[in-house]
Amino acid sequence: MNALVPVSHGSESIETVTIVNVLRRAEVEVTLASIADTCRVEGTRGVHLYADCLFDEIAAQDFDLIVLPGGEAGARALGAHKGVMDKIAAQRMQHRWYGGICAAPALALAPRGLLDGKQATCYPAFRDALLHWVDRPVVVDGHCITGQGPASAMAFALALVEALCGAAKRRSVAEALLHHRP
Repeated sequence: MNALVPVSHGSESIETVTIVNVLRRAEVEVTLASIADTCRVEGTRGVHLYADCLFDEIAAQDFDLIVLPGGEAGARALGAHKGVMDKIAAQRMQHRWYGGICAAPALALAPRGLLDGKQATCYPAFRDALLHWVDRPVVVDGHCITGQGPASAMAFALALVEALCGAAKRRSVAEALLHHRP
């Protein structure tokens, strides 16, 4: 299994690191790809993130999952990036996993029609951008997974693990992290 996590200046640092870390604990091959002109991007709260590569280097590659972290500025930049959005649109058409957390569902996915017909969640301040907003930390609808924000990043990342690797792998990763499901 492999996953792509595109990032930009302004990507939410808690969400980005949690997604990458938890997926890698599940032995998913994760590529953190920068859409900036450098692999070093400044995430939220001045936390610097170091991408594995630039997006253009992996643009032709296929992924089992493409997931966008939030952060308002980062989500807007990802949503404006034609390459990333085209890749997620293809992911949806091929019934492959995709999603976003926090501002990303509202500012990147919804404007491109990638949540049409889907129940989804996002950071509550952006909920009016979603046609079928659900007030839950994580929402899975078909092959789309959305999350509300930084506090739900762990539950969101574990839902990604379950989607790619199954419930048993989710349980083992959650147990190793001392994360107890409600």
